[in-house]
Amino acid sequence: MLLVKNKGLLFVLMALVFVITSCETNRNEIMALGKKTVMPDLTGKDVTMLYSDSTVLKIKLQTPQMQKYTKGVKEAVTIMPKGVFVIFYDEKGKEATTLKADYGVRYEASKRMEVKYNVEVINVNGEKLNTEHLVWDEKRKKIISDAFVKITTAKEIIMGKGLESNQDFTQYEIKEITGSIRIDDKQL
Repeated sequence: MLLVKNKGLLFVLMALVFVITSCETNRNEIMALGKKTVMPDLTGKDVTMLYSDSTVLKIKLQTPQMQKYTKGVKEAVTIMPKGVFVIFYDEKGKEATTLKADYGVRYEASKRMEVKYNVEVINVNGEKLNTEHLVWDEKRKKIISDAFVKITTAKEIIMGKGLESNQDFTQYEIKEITGSIRIDDKQL
C-alpha cells in the first residue's frame, strides 16, 4: 500500500512539473498582447503633394513612401520613413529653398514637420545647412534645430549646436558656434 501512495505522489508531481513547464510563456509575448496595434489609414508610394495659397504654388513635397495615421494616435501624423524632399517657392512661384532628409514626420494639428538623418537645406543663395535633426514649424514659419549644424556658404563653413532660421533659410542664427573656417578662392 505504501508503494502505491508513492506512485500516486510521483504521478502528481510529474503531472505538475509537466503543466508548469508547458505553460511557460515569454514575458514579452504577454506584454505585447496588451499593446494596441495601430495601422495607417492611408499609404502611398512615390507620393508628390502640392501646397498652394490663392493658386500660387508654395510647397512641393515628394517621398518614396508615405503613411498617414489618424485613428489610435494622439495627433494625426504623416510618416515618410524612406525620406522626403521638399521645395519651397517664393511669392512669385520660383524655387527658393530645398530640404531633404532620410526620414520625416508631419504632425497635422500642430503644423510641424520633423526631419532626421542626413538633413540638408539649400537656400536661394546656395548656402547649405547640414544636420541630423530639424523641425520646421509651419505656423511660425521657422526652421529650428538643437543638434549639431554645419552651414557652408561661398566664403566660409560655420559649425555649431542649435539653429533658428526663417523657413526659407535666408536669415539664420546659430546658437552655439563651435568653429568657423574661412575659404579663400585659392582653396576652392
